[in-house]
Amino acid sequence: MSATLTVDFFCSLDGYGSAEGWPGYWGKEGLELVADRVKTFAHDQVLVFGATTFREFSEFVTEFDEPYFDRLTELPKIVFSSTLDERSPGWQNSTVIAEDAVGAIERLKRTTDVPMRSHGSITLNRALLAAGLVDRLEVILFPAVTGRAGYASLFHGGAEFDLDLIESSVFDARTIKLVYAPTLHGAIPEGVGPQPRDRGSALDGAPSLG
Repeated sequence: MSATLTVDFFCSLDGYGSAEGWPGYWGKEGLELVADRVKTFAHDQVLVFGATTFREFSEFVTEFDEPYFDRLTELPKIVFSSTLDERSPGWQNSTVIAEDAVGAIERLKRTTDVPMRSHGSITLNRALLAAGLVDRLEVILFPAVTGRAGYASLFHGGAEFDLDLIESSVFDARTIKLVYAPTLHGAIPEGVGPQPRDRGSALDGAPSLG
């Protein structure tokens, strides 16, 4: 029995998950993108949140109307928090877990077979990635460079990874979805990248200038 964990991240081209003064989806929402989100959340899964993102999403789904928001409410959710009320966390079908997220997710991956997905929750997902617990990294890359306005980057200042591309899609002729299997980056194998010239052989074959 082994559950998969997917980390799901929206970002601008320069790697930021949000930006001051920019609208939702960086103003690039399209029919194909929304259809993919509907398809993504149609599957049975457990949604995983940190406390801040959980609070934000519980408000989004009541204030805004997206075709997949009702499905987010229907799906089971776990939220890692030491401050939320376990009896009334503020969003239907939610369970509060007060213990360390890395240890809890490692246990859940071993003892359940229902897939888990975490969207947003930068601090939580950075820790899960660094612990090697993430099976799939889904990045939806929006056609925007937010520069100084950008914040909430999942990757800046975090661990290093090698990524194997599993899937790629283009939505609405502008937004790219990239699905990777991440592996913590280790030592660089010998013989990769540009190799130094063999200076001795080059000199042996040089014409005489005498």
